[in-house]
Amino acid sequence: MSRENPILPYISLLLATVIWSSSFVALKIAFQGYHPMVVIFSRMAVGSLSFIILATIFRGILKNSALKEGNFYSDIRWILAMVICEPCLYFIFEAKALELTTASQVGMITAIMPLLVSVVAFFVLKERLTEKVLAGLTISVFGACWLSFSGDVAENAPNPPLGNLFEFIAMVCAAGYTICLKKLTQRGYSPFFLTALQAFGGAIFYFPMLFFPSTNLPDSIALLPTLSVIYLGAAVTLGAYALFNFGVSRIPAGQASAFINLIPIFSLILGMVVLNERLNLQQYAACVVIFLGIFLSQHRSKSEVARLVEPVVVEESVVKQK
Repeated sequence: MSRENPILPYISLLLATVIWSSSFVALKIAFQGYHPMVVIFSRMAVGSLSFIILATIFRGILKNSALKEGNFYSDIRWILAMVICEPCLYFIFEAKALELTTASQVGMITAIMPLLVSVVAFFVLKERLTEKVLAGLTISVFGACWLSFSGDVAENAPNPPLGNLFEFIAMVCAAGYTICLKKLTQRGYSPFFLTALQAFGGAIFYFPMLFFPSTNLPDSIALLPTLSVIYLGAAVTLGAYALFNFGVSRIPAGQASAFINLIPIFSLILGMVVLNERLNLQQYAACVVIFLGIFLSQHRSKSEVARLVEPVVVEESVVKQK
């Protein structure tokens, strides 16, 4: 039996990042043909249908989604909070953001999400929050504000400051979702099961919105926006998830999570290539400030690394003695 190519996990993570980055461009194209609520519901419906089709393949994973501790009823609040944060509230704010600003700027705002997760984890999970994370978040938020208010008004970006504010709120929702997901996976739920739950919950949540007076139902089918919706529901929801989880299963989680920082870069490139979006000089400088804040929050000195490694070394030595 041939050995697995060691580069394959990194290629999978890279592809997952590119697919996630392309979702902003795909949404922007879909919104050109259909009302945002129609797009989001259709995306959730396609995702749900994809999970049904692939249910037989992942049947073993679904069977293993039983709880390790507690019971389903005690976790209802976490499950509801997860679905409400994402996809329910998250896509409402992101849809409004993409109506008002460019996909490139939306992609840059997503860079702040890991820092927001640290802040939310401090309040909800009582995890440690360092001064560097707070400083990095402050710098990144400043960069995001600079990016927003230096944006040029255009036909595809009529109000960048408001649009980027909506995307920031969407990132807060995404951070809440991440905390709920972490809590539920720790209690034994399969990530595949929870992702399927999101798709079905999102489809149920957005279905009544199709009948709101403000929602314009399509009277014809537009080819490119329709293909974008299918891509969002199948490739982004399932493809990126499968690729990312394959990578995580083969390399340390810390290395895998580092690939998330590539999403803003790929979003910027795809926005330029596919949608012909451009940032001005001030916005490029603001992007540098955002990444500076992220780097500051993740950078550790040698002494800090030693403190993190020391308990692991001690624990390993104790195990060997036993």
